[in-house]
Amino acid sequence: MKEFMTTKEASIKWDISARRINVLCKTGRIPGVYKEENQWFIPTEAEKPVDKRLKGDAPRQNIQLKTEKKLPLPIGISDFKKASGEYYYVDKTLLIKDLIDERPQVSLFTRPRRFGKTLNMDMLRVFFEKTEIDTSGYFRDKRIWACGKEYQEYQGKYPVIYVTFKDVKCETWERAYDLMFKVLRNEVERHRELLESDKISSYEKKYITSILEGNVNENDVALLFLNLSRLLHAHYGVAPMIIIDEYDTPIQQGHIRGYYDKVIDFMRALFSGGLKDNPHLSYGFLTGILRVAKESIFSGLNNLKINSILDNRYSEYFGFTPDEVRKMAEYYGVPEKYEEICGWYDGYRFGKTEIFNPWSVIGYFNNECIPLAFWQSTGSNDIISEVLANATMETYEKLESLMQGKSFVTHIDTSVIYPQIQNNPSTVYSFLLVTGYLKAITKDQTFGGDYICEVALPNKEISYVYSKEILSRFENVIPISAAISIQEAIYTMDIPALQKRLERFLLQTISFHDAANETFYHGLILGLCAMMDNRYHITSNREAGSGRFDIQMLPHNKKLPGILMELKAGKECKGENLEELATRALHQINKREYHVEMRCHGVEEVLKYGIAFFGKKVCIKAELSKL
Repeated sequence: MKEFMTTKEASIKWDISARRINVLCKTGRIPGVYKEENQWFIPTEAEKPVDKRLKGDAPRQNIQLKTEKKLPLPIGISDFKKASGEYYYVDKTLLIKDLIDERPQVSLFTRPRRFGKTLNMDMLRVFFEKTEIDTSGYFRDKRIWACGKEYQEYQGKYPVIYVTFKDVKCETWERAYDLMFKVLRNEVERHRELLESDKISSYEKKYITSILEGNVNENDVALLFLNLSRLLHAHYGVAPMIIIDEYDTPIQQGHIRGYYDKVIDFMRALFSGGLKDNPHLSYGFLTGILRVAKESIFSGLNNLKINSILDNRYSEYFGFTPDEVRKMAEYYGVPEKYEEICGWYDGYRFGKTEIFNPWSVIGYFNNECIPLAFWQSTGSNDIISEVLANATMETYEKLESLMQGKSFVTHIDTSVIYPQIQNNPSTVYSFLLVTGYLKAITKDQTFGGDYICEVALPNKEISYVYSKEILSRFENVIPISAAISIQEAIYTMDIPALQKRLERFLLQTISFHDAANETFYHGLILGLCAMMDNRYHITSNREAGSGRFDIQMLPHNKKLPGILMELKAGKECKGENLEELATRALHQINKREYHVEMRCHGVEEVLKYGIAFFGKKVCIKAELSKL
């Protein structure tokens, strides 16, 4: 009977990369091959193909045929074996070397969604896991293998417990628990060899069987990491690794859906048993978006090493570095697109490392190099909606300044926890930073371990996401329909419509007591302006001419009119008095020449609005002036 070998086995035998062998199989360069479930099988007697790309003694790796078919892009691929063997793979295997060198017993990596956390955790599993099949072939052409024998010896050394909670997004605790149990049971199923072990007692085998059959209570399941690690240690004689991917997804859902306390209690018991003072644990690795250390999930876990986006260690392993993106652009034949990629998807800073959003870079190449906001479609961030629903007008003003390309200094707590959203609205910037909606330009650590950071938007993609996703969350305060209708009236200078729509908006959204002073109305109108598109650069309370305007909207396209607004709030002001107040506001714009800055920027026309408020009543005076 004819015998066959896998591409990995052929890679080792012929000293050719597995990627190159895949190409040779696809192009018919190796006779007798066949493909089954995305895996090529090659006759063991097949001879090593001659590399026709070589000329003389030129190094093979420096020559590439322009006609050679390119490897596909790993869109949504988090399986390391598949990603590294069948797709274009950005080599992150030196993460393994750094972990071996440092040897932290339990490591937590916090990064935004879609920055390669799951793929990296699966890479660790494939590298370290002790299996019947030799998996070293997946690493022999990777950077970790070139580090030498002292690192190669760790390959296939440990039994591994691996779970991911990334899909535990349920409406109720009962459904969330049921799904988490299925995830854990599947991992027990993956270690069915324990049922045949002569080192496991019959009582312990009954425990495994009860898990597989679902005949256990919540307390039994909460001890699963502890019990499974103990049994694997007994069977293999080596304490296992525990890898938990996206550990905080159930916690976030619990906070949003109202079962927060239940999920915290369960996961505290689950993690404490597996990670805290567990003599049957070699190493533990976790990933998530938030640190959640204050939740007491890791209570007393003094062996936990936290690696946040502000830490330097491991900073280059989640997301793409500039060199990695340049190589991708060259490989796909578009090196001239690098600057455009930078503008759209660069700008993140993890520790001291400049980072590109990997999901969006891959999406860009797959979309024929047409830039789009790929990241916003990868999943909702419901927590941001809650953050903004509890935000103050000061927060709205700062978000508006970010949209205009500005930065500001703020306090950042990387261990921010979900209940703080409602209790402390100032945590909004910490959430936006750790979830990928902000970047830290500078950072200074305080004595308490928190940071003082200068923050800004990372790139064009996130600016677009703010306008379409973040600022749309203002619907709880400023309905989108109302904002659009008010914007239309401002653009067209339809004063009766603008006055009517503002009054309707005030009537629907505020109480009389809210409308206390000019500052309130200022923040309200500024919020409406912030929801406009990026055609305007919006500023407020700035010096111009011989005074300080309330709101200025400077157009990026000088063919559009500029907009100036002066706001007044009256007391016991009705009818003619309110109209007089609006006239006075318009007169102030002209008298103090607030339009001077616009003229300097080449704006040819300016819409001037004097707006007077009293409670839920509005009066507007306006004019269009040539500059």
